[in-house]
Amino acid sequence: MDTVAVSNEWLEGLTRAPHGQLEGLTMDGLKIVESSKGFIRCHFTVPDRITVNGNWHVGAMATMIDDVGAAAIFSLVGHVKASLDFTISFLSTAKSEEKMELEAKVVGEKERLASVVIEVRRRSNGELIALGKQWMAAHNKL
Repeated sequence: MDTVAVSNEWLEGLTRAPHGQLEGLTMDGLKIVESSKGFIRCHFTVPDRITVNGNWHVGAMATMIDDVGAAAIFSLVGHVKASLDFTISFLSTAKSEEKMELEAKVVGEKERLASVVIEVRRRSNGELIALGKQWMAAHNKL
């Protein structure tokens, strides 16, 4: 099984989900620009529909961070994972129509556990907007 291709296909499928579903609303427009085992880089333009007072809604950002991180882990280990610990540091805001970059890197794997760090940066100047850290555990093999 090509875990990178399966991971990319899953993540791209979320971007096409109906807007009535959480992922469809928050992930529409996400583009994978680079991927390999344990690594995914995506570009995203913040749509107005997921902003509050012109700022990217933190819940929408958290959904995207969670899904991109999960895809990076799957691309390496080929397992369906469940989140055990998920933290996000929100360091700045992003405005409607701003171009963002998300980069997820698996930083550790041991037995049934894997850890990923997800950075959300402003593409115009590289400013770090949010930093996600996630531990996931395998609960099933495909």
